[in-house]
Amino acid sequence: MATKLDYYAVLEVTREVSSDELKKAYRKLAMKYHPDRNAGDASAEERFKQINEAYDVLKDADKRAAYDRFGHAAFEGGGGGPGGFDFGGGFGGGGLGDIFEQMFGDMMGGRRGGGGRSAGADIQTQVEITLAEAFKGVKKSITIKTRVMCESCDGTGSKDKEAGVEVCPSCHGAGKVRAQQGFFVVERPCPSCHGAGRVIKDPCPACHGVGTVEQPRTLEIAIPAGVEDGTRIRLSGEGQSGGKGAPAGDLYVHIAVQASELFQRDGSNIYCRVPLRMAQAALGTEVEVPVVDGTRASVKIPAGTQSGEHFRLRGKGFSVLRSSSRGDMYVQVVVETPQNLSKRQKELLEEFEKEAGEHVKSSPEHAGFFSRVKDFFEGRS
Repeated sequence: MATKLDYYAVLEVTREVSSDELKKAYRKLAMKYHPDRNAGDASAEERFKQINEAYDVLKDADKRAAYDRFGHAAFEGGGGGPGGFDFGGGFGGGGLGDIFEQMFGDMMGGRRGGGGRSAGADIQTQVEITLAEAFKGVKKSITIKTRVMCESCDGTGSKDKEAGVEVCPSCHGAGKVRAQQGFFVVERPCPSCHGAGRVIKDPCPACHGVGTVEQPRTLEIAIPAGVEDGTRIRLSGEGQSGGKGAPAGDLYVHIAVQASELFQRDGSNIYCRVPLRMAQAALGTEVEVPVVDGTRASVKIPAGTQSGEHFRLRGKGFSVLRSSSRGDMYVQVVVETPQNLSKRQKELLEEFEKEAGEHVKSSPEHAGFFSRVKDFFEGRS
């Protein structure tokens, strides 16, 4: 860095920060400013470099002690710092890129193949299924447009499959080069082979030396019984082809379960809302309700059932993922107030209301509520 910033300020922590808190702060900032998430943003790239430089010093107890005592002067001039400190060369192995990759792995799609060759990118798609399909499990065919290995060159990227590929003379096949910058050893992708570790004399005309070509591909996805809305299924190696011998990425299938007109799901339990006429709830009845597996169930409604009451049907709910057990089904009763009454219906209801008023026990909650209301107002006077 041209102007050295305080490493603690770079990581937005205090000098008393613990190692665990330091790691959390680093991960948060590294994710935020990673170049993959800020393509073309030079300021974010510079910030990312500062974050990695600061963390590499502060995460090491000896380096941190030297920095706390001498500041940036502890690491100037290469080799050991003042006071007899000697921390060894570079980052103890893979450099900044490898440190970040080990910490975040597949999250950033940064897996590598052998010889420095980057693995193919992960891809995502969505499949929509019905609630019945989610209950039973289903197989779905999907078509995705992805990059696959070029058959003309067998993924080598070279027109001559046998002799057209050579080890990169700059990095000797490693795919990366190191450069000393004061105390730090910085590792970067090889500029000659762009991290591939190999160079191609005569590129394949079909894939232009990439080793992969884009084409649609159809796959059959097995969706297990009991899957919930929002579930993500990972198909290893079904993503973009890496090309030039690198492994393929993964395919992530997001499951969207359509809303049902009859059922609401809560985990392995199912809820079904059943409207009843006022007389049915008052006198009692028996209703037939649908079950998610396509069968029917009979529910006895006792006389005097109130709106909102639930009736439990054991084992009639949703199948539990990767299990033979099932949840329960709950039938919720909703008492419907009659509308568009005929003259005769009005007369009957008026007669019923007159009778109900004389028999308090037929509507205990109604009578109790208004009794309390009366006491409330009398107590205020």
